[in-house]
Amino acid sequence: MRNWTEVPVGHRTAPGPQPADADEQQPQQQPSSFAARKPRRSMDDLVVPESVRDRIELAMAQADHHDVLYREWNLRKIDPYRSGAALNFYGPSGTGKSLAAEAIAARRGSPLIDVNYAEIESKYVGDTPKNIVACFREADRQQAVLVFNEADSILGSRLSNVTQSSDHSVNVSRAVMLSQLDDFAGLVVFTTNFPRNYDAAFVRRILVHVRFELPDDPTRRRLWASLVPAEVPRAEPLDVAALAASSDGLSGGDMVNAVTSAATRAVCRTGADRVLRTEDLLAEIVAITQARAEVGKAPAEPPRVVSVERVGADAVPTAP
Repeated sequence: MRNWTEVPVGHRTAPGPQPADADEQQPQQQPSSFAARKPRRSMDDLVVPESVRDRIELAMAQADHHDVLYREWNLRKIDPYRSGAALNFYGPSGTGKSLAAEAIAARRGSPLIDVNYAEIESKYVGDTPKNIVACFREADRQQAVLVFNEADSILGSRLSNVTQSSDHSVNVSRAVMLSQLDDFAGLVVFTTNFPRNYDAAFVRRILVHVRFELPDDPTRRRLWASLVPAEVPRAEPLDVAALAASSDGLSGGDMVNAVTSAATRAVCRTGADRVLRTEDLLAEIVAITQARAEVGKAPAEPPRVVSVERVGADAVPTAP
């Protein structure tokens, strides 16, 4: 039985003792260990449109049957350099990309290593590539699913006009990431809100692209029916149909925020009124919708994809 390491997401081991004259030496960052954690979400927690779930199931099947496909069925003949599987989850924020990556790890019975760009990027020349190698090495050692969040920052285009050392460092980091992807025999999942920023060389190495959609009406109904914990007292059964109709255009993450705020509204009341009502949730839906329109700048959504399956080495997602 695997002994899980329960640590905060992205936690690294503390550095070892420093020499007494460390402050007088050139600063050096040693690649830290990326600790794995047990997935806390499962496929039962993932509520997405059926078209998205179908793509996720295909992605998992291709990862699960990699050995059969590439060894017994000899797909290695046409794709000889692929060792593992890389998946790309892209789409609007709050649509379940990171949750899906965690659920896949749970389905596979594997630990999870979350990596954000800030955790591998270093101001010291040469350390970012070392951190990239370190996280792949740790994922291989722990047989973990490796998840890169904000992947557009990591898989961005290489620079053709190199004018300073930092430009060269960016290109070296991209090259190291490419080589690690080629050599890694496990499962890597990239998540991003900005898929257009990917370098074409990375797109070619990704086995399956899955576009996450904002929830449609049936999905919103399932979300509202499942998001409010049974322990939350209610005045009456929630009007799921009204909630779904009012939340058109919101993501699952927005709905989670609405439930949290509405429950807070309810818990502040006293006596028999200290219960959650449909109107509490409707009020928060209005507030969130207004905030989305007035606060910040929403990222432009990528065009709807007709076919996102990888069909040959140079295939990329195409719009109608």
